[in-house]
Amino acid sequence: MRPHSSLKQEFLKKWVMGLQRCSFSEKNMSILERKKAIKLSADIAMASARNGTTCWSRSLISNASNDGSDSYLVEQILGSDSDRPAVENKAPTKRASVCKKIVKRSYRIRRRRRRKYVASTPSSIAKHLVRKRTQVLKSLIPGGEFMNEICLIEETLDYITSLRVQVDVMRSLASAFVTASE
Repeated sequence: MRPHSSLKQEFLKKWVMGLQRCSFSEKNMSILERKKAIKLSADIAMASARNGTTCWSRSLISNASNDGSDSYLVEQILGSDSDRPAVENKAPTKRASVCKKIVKRSYRIRRRRRRKYVASTPSSIAKHLVRKRTQVLKSLIPGGEFMNEICLIEETLDYITSLRVQVDVMRSLASAFVTASE
């Protein structure tokens, strides 16, 4: 993992470039559109600062590239396709989603049967809570739904570190603007 200072510098450089490309000078841009553009440019800048070495960064880049309106900004921040890190498309196929439905239905049926015969034990309650919290964590991390538990924990730690860097840079930039305006 790189030191925070180099990650901050790389993020700031890419984020400023992304903000310049968003063309905020347009007066007909609403506040929500500006917010979306700032968030998108920050996400893409953070993902590109990680050079596509993590699953969450590849997922953010892939999601933004697949969205038609955001693909232009992604190209501006990341450069051409040859400069861009390789992004694997791990979107589930239709067959996989059908199989998931069947598996979920069978789990529900088994769970109903088990509830009739087995009383809740502390270990089963703990396993249920861990499973539930893992699902919540998978939904919070970009690309988390395709990760196993060990990879999910590593990616979560890296994502949290990157978000902290992002907050630190934004905070220092905001304080610089406040002191400059006074």
